Amino acid sequence: MIPGFRLAGNNPRASDFSHSSLERFRATLDVMKEKGIIAPVLLGIPLGLLIGLGVYTFGYAKGGSYMTDDPKACANCHVMQDQYAGWLKSSHRQVAVCNDCHTPHGIIPKYFTKALNGFHHSLAFTSGRFPDDILITPRNHKVAEEACMKCHEEITAGIRSTRHQDNQVSCTTCHRNVGHAH
Repeated sequence: MIPGFRLAGNNPRASDFSHSSLERFRATLDVMKEKGIIAPVLLGIPLGLLIGLGVYTFGYAKGGSYMTDDPKACANCHVMQDQYAGWLKSSHRQVAVCNDCHTPHGIIPKYFTKALNGFHHSLAFTSGRFPDDILITPRNHKVAEEACMKCHEEITAGIRSTRHQDNQVSCTTCHRNVGHAH
């Protein structure tokens, strides 16, 4: 019989089990303290978790591909297949990749956006909480709209000049599928 453990037929009380388990745990900690191994163990656990997460992220989940401008990286997830296929058929394929429209210009804002989106995507896919039809967030919509305005400034400057500042132009109102032809 295992010390501190009783078979169900003996009507164990939960307090008996938890009390003896707590005593054994404390005794184990005391031994670890005496031998000076508690700090390495306590440091090793989070370090091991971090290394495991890194191997998973950059190995299995192809995390390194997201650091590039290759549009195939965006199609790593099955929910992005329609957007990738639409981009392949669109006129934008000849002049822009995903990052040109979906990340801000500048190295720090670009990689901050990629990191933020990567975190949210990883969380959604790991937890299983993502819609089959992906939806753009308000922040990412603003980034895409700014990219439209910048690349098509000659056209949009005239349109924007006729509007009051509170009445902003939204390219996707009329051109919803332009980057992802369906």
